Amino acid sequence: MKILSSENKIKISKSMLKKFVKENFGIMISKDATEELADILEKKAKDISKYAVEKAKKEGRKKILTDDIESYKLKRE
Repeated sequence: MKILSSENKIKISKSMLKKFVKENFGIMISKDATEELADILEKKAKDISKYAVEKAKKEGRKKILTDDIESYKLKRE
């Protein structure tokens, strides 16, 4: 899936998202549903990134590690 970023925004390619749904689930997705799904994924990606950056900085690192991403998932469970 193609992800574009500019400054503080992440944009997920809607055409790639439509293709992903079609190829993986064998069903088409409407334009409105694609836009809504992309918005949700973009917000989630931003939340996860922000959490991972804060965790890395708190631990004195300048690099996000897999553990930072996984700890976001565990935090939500």
